[in-house]
Amino acid sequence: MSDAYDESLDTLKYDEEHHLRNMRQLTFGGDNAEAYWSFGSDKLVFQATNPAWGAACDQIYWMELGNDSTFANSGLNRISNGLGRTTCAYFMPGDERVVFASTHLANDACPEVPPRGPNGEYVWPIYPSYDIFTASLSGDSLQQITFEPGYDAEATISPNGDRMVFTSTRSGDLELYTCNLDGSDVVQITDELGYDGGAFFSPDGTKLIWRASRPRSKAEVEHYTSLLAKGLVEPTAMELYIANVDGSEMRQLTDLGGANWAPFFHPSGESVLFSSNHKTGAFPFNIFKINIDGTGLEQVTFDNAFDSFPMFSPDGKRIAFSSNRNNGRTRNTNVFVADWMD
Repeated sequence: MSDAYDESLDTLKYDEEHHLRNMRQLTFGGDNAEAYWSFGSDKLVFQATNPAWGAACDQIYWMELGNDSTFANSGLNRISNGLGRTTCAYFMPGDERVVFASTHLANDACPEVPPRGPNGEYVWPIYPSYDIFTASLSGDSLQQITFEPGYDAEATISPNGDRMVFTSTRSGDLELYTCNLDGSDVVQITDELGYDGGAFFSPDGTKLIWRASRPRSKAEVEHYTSLLAKGLVEPTAMELYIANVDGSEMRQLTDLGGANWAPFFHPSGESVLFSSNHKTGAFPFNIFKINIDGTGLEQVTFDNAFDSFPMFSPDGKRIAFSSNRNNGRTRNTNVFVADWMD
């Protein structure tokens, strides 16, 4: 019996997706996104909206994975308390706790989802009631680590296990900050007008990669600041930026147009994966790869709707991502895992 790879049996991937093998779908139904690996490469933490699970808006769950494990709406492990709305969970060193943001201190109910703009513009809510918490995998020993007024969310942890990066409006704009894992020693990283968010550390912990908008014209500045005053961001024009962890040597990595976001470093530290709609300015969103010097742009996924939130497992063998593929032409977004082939 041969162990040779048979691409015809890899039915969830497209033929052009040469970097991906043995793709597996882990969730089936609802809106499941931002699935991020544990330090040990054997667990995923993610957020999900799924009324069938009692999650009317995003709550935090985790799953355990073996080499061939799947997850199909059973054995759910919810971390968040089911109150308010949560976002952006990430494993902490030791894989016994996670960090995430939640609105539950302000209100037990799900916060209102903002309508689209007058011309159908898509907007992201920047809920001022988000604060950052840590909790055990069972949801016990919940600890609050940010206390400033306004939005605090989007926290991720350095592979070195010593610092986290997060986005906050404490300065009046959406900026990046780093801090110790207990919330102490807060350092502001960015200070230019525009949304700075979704940051991740490089594998050696020396650099940050993130998405940013940079309104330049008077009209762009007025549009951005008027939306921010309402707790909104229009994420349709974003590029990737990279810097040292202290904010030095900051530079723009992409100049593609459209929305370029959800970046994550390749295990080598020499390239990043990210999601983008730069080819159309609308749908589809696909995952691309680019070197950190801006060369070597390559399309990785070829879905006709939405692929995003790519993350390499720390051992470099697999990626997790969220996709609209194989959803029965619904709007469901599910979590997928695939082996990575350089």
